[in-house]
Amino acid sequence: QDIYNFSIYTDYMWLICGLGNPGNKYSLTRHNVGFETINSLISFYNFKISKKDKTIEYYKGAIGVQKCILCKPLAYMNNSGPPINKLASFYKIPLSKIIIIHDDLDLALSKVKIKIGGGNGGHNGLLSIDNSIGKNYKRIRIGIDHPRIKSMVSSYVLENFSKTDKELIDKKINFLIKNFELNFEDN
Repeated sequence: QDIYNFSIYTDYMWLICGLGNPGNKYSLTRHNVGFETINSLISFYNFKISKKDKTIEYYKGAIGVQKCILCKPLAYMNNSGPPINKLASFYKIPLSKIIIIHDDLDLALSKVKIKIGGGNGGHNGLLSIDNSIGKNYKRIRIGIDHPRIKSMVSSYVLENFSKTDKELIDKKINFLIKNFELNFEDN
């Protein structure tokens, strides 16, 4: 079965974006849990690279019968919106077919919540996306816990997970990717 014979799939393509910061310096940080999830989806579902430049990296393939683009905006977290907007516009992907995967300070470590729309909760990546495409996209929020001291938040999100915390996050990401098709229901 050729995954690029898009006639065998449903009408619209899904755009699934994970948020993070580019470069090895940030690869294992709490803020990059969205990138990490995208990397796992790429590997698990055998997606093929379509494009990589200084602002975006994206892959094409399928999850179940849904054709998808998996995306990592490379313009740093606070500027995630414009590259996502450009990609969604180019492929004419409606807001209802966009999923953003991101870290969430307000959720306990490895807890996951899925919702459509809402506020950005002080997350600058979401603020950038909201300003670029609007708010009514699906969000997969992955809990990274909170340092409990507001002045520590900026450094906390850019720290690596402890070994124990990383194991919990990896286990949750594995569960998410194996059951990812559930995100396409009720749309």
